[in-house]
Amino acid sequence: MEPTEATLPLFDEEPTRPLADRPRPTQLEDVVGQDHILAPDAPLGRMVAQRRLGSAILWGPPGVGKTTIARLLAHGSNLAFEPVSATFSGVADLRKVFVAARGRRGIGQGTLLFVDEIHRFNRAQRDSFLPYVEDGTVTLIGATTENPSFELNGALLSRTQVLVLKRLDEAALSTLLDRAEQLTGRQLPLDGDARRALIALADGDGRYLSASAAVMRRRSCWHGAQYCLRRHSLQRFIAFGFSVIASIFRHLPGE
Repeated sequence: MEPTEATLPLFDEEPTRPLADRPRPTQLEDVVGQDHILAPDAPLGRMVAQRRLGSAILWGPPGVGKTTIARLLAHGSNLAFEPVSATFSGVADLRKVFVAARGRRGIGQGTLLFVDEIHRFNRAQRDSFLPYVEDGTVTLIGATTENPSFELNGALLSRTQVLVLKRLDEAALSTLLDRAEQLTGRQLPLDGDARRALIALADGDGRYLSASAAVMRRRSCWHGAQYCLRRHSLQRFIAFGFSVIASIFRHLPGE
């Protein structure tokens, strides 16, 4: 029998998945570094326990679990998960999501609309959410790395709760490395100093750390893990420089 959308697993467990993606948690309790919003007595923890998930904006730096949390919130609340990216999607894509959400609502199922990089939508696009958020057609979870007070309009902020995600600390990043090693059944080819350097290099970014751990196992590291670590440090520095320049140009006043 051919698998249908309803029978497919929420989280792909195939061993061919990239190592950088495989440590993603499959339940909220396994998310690291964000207990201040996910613990049983924290905002999202209480919402999930009561099955009364409200719309929210997840504000935090890259690689701290915004997408993972949104997916797990949908799973824990029995909501259909509809992800869109503000970088690649437009109003036409949103209309399709709202039509599908209305259809689900007619049979008693809710929809969680996850909008990544929500600050990249213009005001008109963000305003298009409002009627569907207000009438409960969708529960909106937006993710942004920018301050919502400056980047999002007041009408949207008044209908959502802004939750701040923290950079992952050393303990959380170390846990991610441990999970990567457990998944492969082998330790990373790093001594204690190199392991600490890799964690420091990640600078609170769990996605970067997981990707770096995967690179350490690739054949492209035939020069040795220490060589790869130095190369990643240089790439990280260059990427940071470009992001700073891009941010400066984005905030320059128009002519």
